[in-house]
Amino acid sequence: MLKQKLILKQLDRIFQEWISIRSKQNNPTVGWVRTVRKALGMTTNQLAKRLGLARARVKQIESAEPKGAITLHALRAAANAMDCELIYAIVPKTSLENILVTRAKLVANKVMENVAHSMSLEAQSVSKEQQKEQVEDLVNDLLNDSPKKLWEE
Repeated sequence: MLKQKLILKQLDRIFQEWISIRSKQNNPTVGWVRTVRKALGMTTNQLAKRLGLARARVKQIESAEPKGAITLHALRAAANAMDCELIYAIVPKTSLENILVTRAKLVANKVMENVAHSMSLEAQSVSKEQQKEQVEDLVNDLLNDSPKKLWEE
């Protein structure tokens, strides 16, 4: 569990850089392949030759990219052919730790709702303050336990 938390913290540090880049980044509407190719002054025929493909295939790649209908393999090949590098990442919208805390709160609240409902049917309900404390305890327990439990539906 300690190893899991260390990995989480290290990844969150790495992701902070990506998150700041993401907020400043605007993907070109025509896609990166076409944008970089044109910036380099390269024609579609020249890129096709460097890729060992037909010009029509380069046109397909360039039209598929902005639609998100392109493979990483094709993007990587196009990048290499233009002496560039494809950088690929899955970046959390906030932080991994925040995702886990949010999920733990959701799970804890669902559990508490079920318990509170059962208890109220038996006329054994607890105060809102006690419920809040119990939810906080459950969130801490969930976060200290295996994170796999957070994702069971």
